[in-house]
Amino acid sequence: MNTRRRILSITAVPLLALSMAACSSAAGDDGEGTVKIGVVGASDPYWATYTEAAKAEGIDVEILDFAEYTQPNPALTEGELDLNQFQHIVYLARYNVSSGEDLTPVGSTAIYPLGLYSTQYDSVEDIPEGATVAVPNDESNLARGLLVLQSAGLLTLDGGGSPFSTLEDIDEGKSKVKVTTLEASLTPTSLPDVAAAIVNNDFVEDAGLKAADAIAQDDPSDPAAIPYVNIFAARAGEETNETYVKLVEIYQDTQSVEDGVQEASGNTAEFLKVPVQDLKTSLAKVQKDIEALG
Repeated sequence: MNTRRRILSITAVPLLALSMAACSSAAGDDGEGTVKIGVVGASDPYWATYTEAAKAEGIDVEILDFAEYTQPNPALTEGELDLNQFQHIVYLARYNVSSGEDLTPVGSTAIYPLGLYSTQYDSVEDIPEGATVAVPNDESNLARGLLVLQSAGLLTLDGGGSPFSTLEDIDEGKSKVKVTTLEASLTPTSLPDVAAAIVNNDFVEDAGLKAADAIAQDDPSDPAAIPYVNIFAARAGEETNETYVKLVEIYQDTQSVEDGVQEASGNTAEFLKVPVQDLKTSLAKVQKDIEALG
């Protein structure tokens, strides 16, 4: 598939005013061993392409699939994985704060739009007053989903909303729809029963949907979306591991991997190269904001 190359080089991540183990069996700096990487959606063909590209660089990679977003971080914490690649900065910040852990970014991959889908209505304008819309129930994707619904004119959030918005922040008197929450993998299967649903990128294709089917979505190029850049994550202190850094570079710089990611995402991925220190600074800022919220 021919895609236009879209890699943005970020030299500094804005400090946004967001209101945002066990011994490893990995290949270390000596290049020995197999690096275990946890993902959600290992069936996407680009992971096989990525594994082959890593092998060509002398790195053995094993991709381990997880069905739910709640699983890869604990697995990484416990040393069952060496890296994971499935989450954005906000999600990792929430995990670290809630668990007392200190997983850290190793490198950036891409920002993906979060889309609103419907099998009953062709536009948000067609959704009737009082209809129910489903959103993912994990905190970071819940907040982001609510912001998508607000930008689509379906609801109003107190104070304009933030990456920490919850159902309690919905101004029901000013909102067109009702919101229900479901585990992220279940929002696409809810489509026959709700007016529309926020569907995470990982589950769009498996649900028989296409990114182009979205009737609303957020804008990945908006600077306010930076906390939603997806990352490779490792245990603290391992972000400078030469093998891990090389694996990030392989993901970022291999055209066949990028083409596969674009195909899987409906050509919606915005690839980013963000310095690790800037990722860590942004993560620390989001974690501080979460802690301040109590």
